[in-house]
Amino acid sequence: MQTTNDIRRAFLDFFASTGHEIVASSPLVPHNDPTLMFTNAGMVQFKNAFIGQEKLSYNRATTSQKCERAGGKHNDLENVGYTARHHTFFEMLGNFSFGDYFKADAIEFAWKLVTHEFDLPKEKLLVTVFAEDDQAFDLWQKIAGLPVEKIIRIPTHDNFWSMGETGPCGPCSEIFYDHGEHIPGGPPGSPDENGDRFIEIWNLVFMQYEQIAPDNRVDLPKPSIDTGMGLERISAVLQGTHDNYETDLFQALIQASADATGVEPEGDHGVSHRVIADHLRASAFLIADGVLPSNEGRGYVLRRIMRRAMRHVHLMDCPDPVMFKLVPALMGQMSQAFPELLRAQVLITDTLELEESRFKRTLDRGLKLLAEETETLMAGGELAGEVAFKLYDTFGFPLDLTQDALRREGYGVDLAGFESEMERQKADARAAWAGSGDAVT
Repeated sequence: MQTTNDIRRAFLDFFASTGHEIVASSPLVPHNDPTLMFTNAGMVQFKNAFIGQEKLSYNRATTSQKCERAGGKHNDLENVGYTARHHTFFEMLGNFSFGDYFKADAIEFAWKLVTHEFDLPKEKLLVTVFAEDDQAFDLWQKIAGLPVEKIIRIPTHDNFWSMGETGPCGPCSEIFYDHGEHIPGGPPGSPDENGDRFIEIWNLVFMQYEQIAPDNRVDLPKPSIDTGMGLERISAVLQGTHDNYETDLFQALIQASADATGVEPEGDHGVSHRVIADHLRASAFLIADGVLPSNEGRGYVLRRIMRRAMRHVHLMDCPDPVMFKLVPALMGQMSQAFPELLRAQVLITDTLELEESRFKRTLDRGLKLLAEETETLMAGGELAGEVAFKLYDTFGFPLDLTQDALRREGYGVDLAGFESEMERQKADARAAWAGSGDAVT
C-alpha cells in the first residue's frame, strides 16, 4: 500500500519530471494577501505571479501546500469528526503554469498521473467541464478517450473560478472518482451529488480571462493553470476507502490518541478521536508558523481549535492533559515533509500542555452550567443566547465548542441572542473607553 507520504512524493516527483519546479509550501499565515486569515489553497503564494505583479525564476511549479479552513468565509470546524472528509488542516497538491502550458498539457498531465502513476481504473473516473467550455470537452475526449456520458457539462459557478469581482478567472474541469454502487450518492450535477459515491479528487482551473467589470471580460494574453488535489482525498482513494480518517496517516494519529487516553479508537468515542487527530495537526502547524493562542484574530481561531479537541479529551474522562503527548506521533508522520514541525516541536508541546492545563480549570464548571441549562430544554430546543455568551465570556467556551457539546443531544443555540449579547458587551466597552478621558482612535 502507498502511504500518504509516498503519494505526496509521487505527485511532486511526477511534475518535477515534466519540468516543474518543486516549491516548498508557504506558511499558513499569508504574507502577500492581508484579506486572508489563513492560506486556504495552493495558488495563494503565487497570486502576485498570476496577476503579473511578480516575476518568478520559473514558469511552471508544483507544491504540497499547507491549508487551514477554520475561520472566516472558509470554515469547516463544526463538521470535523462527523464526516468522512472535513478537516481544519489539509494539504493541497498542485501544479501551476504561469503563461507556459495550457489546457491540453494540463489535461494530459492529470490523466497520465491518475491512470498511469496512480494506476486508477479509467472506468472509475469521470470529469466535469464548464458548460460553455467546448475546448475542454473535446480535449477530454481526445486525450483520455472518455465517452461523452463521462464528460458532464456543469452550467454553474462550481465550474467557473474567479479570484474576486475583478482579476483573473476561467472555467474549471474536475476529475471525480466513483467509489461504487454500495456508497450512496449520485454523479456531479445530479440531485444526489452531495453523497459519498462520486468524490472530486482534482480540480483544474484554466485561467484564460480577466474580469475587468461585471459585464466586461477579456482574454488574458498569457493563459495560466492552477490545479488542486486534496492529499487526504487521493490517499483515501488509493488506499481503498471513502473515509479520509481511515488512511494510514490519520489511523496513526487516532491510535496515538487511543493509547494516550486508554479509550478504544472505535465505538462511542470514535468521533472524539477523529476530532483530536485533525485538531492536533491544525494546532501544531499553526504554532509552527508563529500563531499562538490568544483572544483575538488568528490566535483565537487556534484557541477554538485546541479547546474543541480538549473537550473531546474530557469526554473520555481523562484527568490530565493529553494533546501534548500526541506530538511525537505527529512528528513521525509529517516532520520529514515539513521540517518546520521538528524545529518547533518543543514550542508545540509546551503550548498544547499549558493551554490544556489552563482550560481544564474552567471546563468542568462550564459543562456543569451547560448541563443544568439543558435540563429544561425541549427536544430540538435552543440554548438561550445569554447562556451561550456566559459560557464564552466567563468560562472561555468558544461558541462552536458549545454548539459541538449540544450537538449530541440534538440541541441548538440561539445565535441571534448570542450575537446580541456580544454586541451589548462591545457597546459597553466602547462607552467605558469613551468615558475614560482617553482619545478614541
